[in-house]
Amino acid sequence: MSSTPAYEKVKIARSNKRPTSLDYIQHILTDFIELHGDRRFSDDGAIVGGVARIAGRPITIIGIEKGRNTKERMQHSFGSPNPEGYRKALRLMKQAEKFRRPVLCLVDTSGAYCGIGAEERGQGLAIAENLMEMMTLRTPVISIVIGEGGSGGALALSVADRVWMLENSIYSIISPEGCASILWKDASKAANAAENLKLTAQDSLENGLIEKVIPEDDIGEDSFYDNIRNLVLETFSELEQLSEEELLEQRYNRFRRIGSDEE
Repeated sequence: MSSTPAYEKVKIARSNKRPTSLDYIQHILTDFIELHGDRRFSDDGAIVGGVARIAGRPITIIGIEKGRNTKERMQHSFGSPNPEGYRKALRLMKQAEKFRRPVLCLVDTSGAYCGIGAEERGQGLAIAENLMEMMTLRTPVISIVIGEGGSGGALALSVADRVWMLENSIYSIISPEGCASILWKDASKAANAAENLKLTAQDSLENGLIEKVIPEDDIGEDSFYDNIRNLVLETFSELEQLSEEELLEQRYNRFRRIGSDEE
């Protein structure tokens, strides 16, 4: 589907028929134990995380969950995390570092929750702390954009050693509608904005933002989940061969290369 117009991919990425983070957890992992709360304010349903096993080996899983129907989406804040959600995610990552578990993040959000309460509780700071702490996390991290990867809300779980995207997922600093409203004062020009934002998985791969585009012709089928499980296992095994110093240096250099004009 590489020839699909960008805005059509936006619509596919937003579809409520796509697997959510809980679907991936159910099909790829076993022995999942969900952990709750940030130990400061409350539990945020938009972030689902805990410990699990992948092919028998322990990992920490953190996913942004949208839900499918109206009831589920309200329960999960429509996949827009609050500060306590990002703090919960960071708590789980630091726990993973302590017990030497690799971390798998599943990203699917239009952006962090932008309500007054979220701002009062330090939304910007929570995201910034995740960016800072993930850069120096002494355990392997893989992030997969499985639907929408919107703004800092997505980036807060995407400072990783490997960032992958599903074929019809998107990764952008702003929504096409928001971009069109700012540039042309007309949200109906979202399709034009989507083309110019270079937000598709193929664009992100060409621009060096991600390492892999995962095909989704068989999305939702056992073969699809098997492929992702094998990719995750293979990559964690590769990353765990590195010393902590090598891991951190490679992660640092990964992000330093983004936007560079060097070959």
